[in-house]
Amino acid sequence: MPEGEAAPRRRTKAPETRALALMDAAERLFIAKGIAATGIDDIAAGAQVAKGTFYLYFPSKEALLGALQQRFVDSFCTRLQEAMDRHRADNHRARLRAWVATGLETYLDNVALHDVVFHEYRPEDRRMRNDNAVITQLVGLLQRGDAAGVWDVEDATLTAVILFNALHGVADDAVAMGPAADPVADRRRRVRALTRFFEQALHPDADDVDA
Repeated sequence: MPEGEAAPRRRTKAPETRALALMDAAERLFIAKGIAATGIDDIAAGAQVAKGTFYLYFPSKEALLGALQQRFVDSFCTRLQEAMDRHRADNHRARLRAWVATGLETYLDNVALHDVVFHEYRPEDRRMRNDNAVITQLVGLLQRGDAAGVWDVEDATLTAVILFNALHGVADDAVAMGPAADPVADRRRRVRALTRFFEQALHPDADDVDA
């Protein structure tokens, strides 16, 4: 090296980049191998960091799984909100339909990751009503529509729990049935049925509204 020239600095990842790399590696490995078969050594190697680096960000594999759950829910809610926000704030029916269609699409597009972080891993203290941000988001939508007189909701939280489980059930049925001959048509059929169910549950005497 020429005299007086500084030695090149070794490039290192920023802390937030390392945390994301660990989470991304864990997602890939959990989907490919399963949670039980994936060790912290595997995750660190997949993220191209030292094993000790893992513990700087996550005290355990369970803590990382919790972070993956939160990231999944945050991303899910963001997509739902973006879909609703394509419609006017006072167009409650359109926003509801956007929530239904986007919720089903997002679930089916990410079913492998969803099943790993929510089916393989079930922390005992997870409570649907209090900890499910998707349901909380739906509660807000139902309350605003009720206040505007668009539908009639006696208990927004309980109604949101019922409707969320309806969406979950339709998505699970699609997965259980396997690939459809026409996947696009099958998803559209499911969205139509689910949307009709939501609308009738919220205002059973209302006439069908044009799309």
